[in-house]
Amino acid sequence: MIASHHHYEILFHRHPRNPILTAADWPYPVNSVFNAGAIRLPDGTTLLLCRVEDRRGHSHLCAARSANGIDGWQIDPQPTLLPDPTNYPEEVWGIEDPRITFVPELKKYAITYTSFSRSGPGVSLALTEDFRSFERLGVVMPPDDKDAALLPHRIGDYWALIHRPVTGAGAHIWISYSADLRHWGSQQLILEARRGAWWDANKIGLSPPPIETAAGWLMIYHGVRQTAAGSLYRLGLALFDLRTPEHCLRRGESWVFGPEAPYEREGDVANVVFPCGYTIGPDDDTLNLYYGGADTCIALATGSIRVLLDWLNRHGQPDRSGWREQNETHGRRDLRVA
Repeated sequence: MIASHHHYEILFHRHPRNPILTAADWPYPVNSVFNAGAIRLPDGTTLLLCRVEDRRGHSHLCAARSANGIDGWQIDPQPTLLPDPTNYPEEVWGIEDPRITFVPELKKYAITYTSFSRSGPGVSLALTEDFRSFERLGVVMPPDDKDAALLPHRIGDYWALIHRPVTGAGAHIWISYSADLRHWGSQQLILEARRGAWWDANKIGLSPPPIETAAGWLMIYHGVRQTAAGSLYRLGLALFDLRTPEHCLRRGESWVFGPEAPYEREGDVANVVFPCGYTIGPDDDTLNLYYGGADTCIALATGSIRVLLDWLNRHGQPDRSGWREQNETHGRRDLRVA
């Protein structure tokens, strides 16, 4: 029986040790730590690549490692990845919100992150084998764009990147394709922010990288509601076709996780839960979701992939908005015929 209150199912359970990482844990002076990419290394260690903001307001990335993914964190004594504005001027105001994908074909981890340039946020990509040295590929999506993650393997012949450009039409989730990870095209809108009173009206974005399941790519995304008191960040679920990930199979109508605990309600940016990474347990079902709380700390919530898919199956609706609009205009069917 799934626990519920007010008859809403609880799909994510906060860890009792939350928040699991704060600025007080850091080996050097920082303002806040939040929005961490996550990966389980081959030896079972959980690695979080944390967004760390200094007192200038600029962010860099720093790795924290733990045997159990909960406590006993070993934090790099110096920043792991610093902005390099001399060689990459788009990083002049910092690098933020990393999302990590292991890419078996390359035997490397791909890190997509937001580079904060003078023109606004863009998407940059770096590769690493060990989280010690990094190969930057530079900007792959120019401003204004963020909330990006690479899919772990090619779709047909092409790499796929999910990202969130801001256009005159709003802030929606798109997919783009590339033969070489550097030159991207064939963009398609895949999930549209709703309008009006919806919890995810006007502005949505990918949260952690999509989860590959037998049923499809399971996406946890954030929706931003503008209220009289400011923005409210909450999470929803959608499912995309494995072979044509631009095709949304189901989308939940209600949000499934939102700010409730004090460390999510109060901080540098109030009322934010913002996951950038997860690990999957040895049972291939337990989802350990690492999220930023109020842009101030890192917290952990656990869920079940099976339960999330079951919830979507029962409560989700087919979502054709982006798919239909794009295919009527200039679909991408010609580029990649499976």
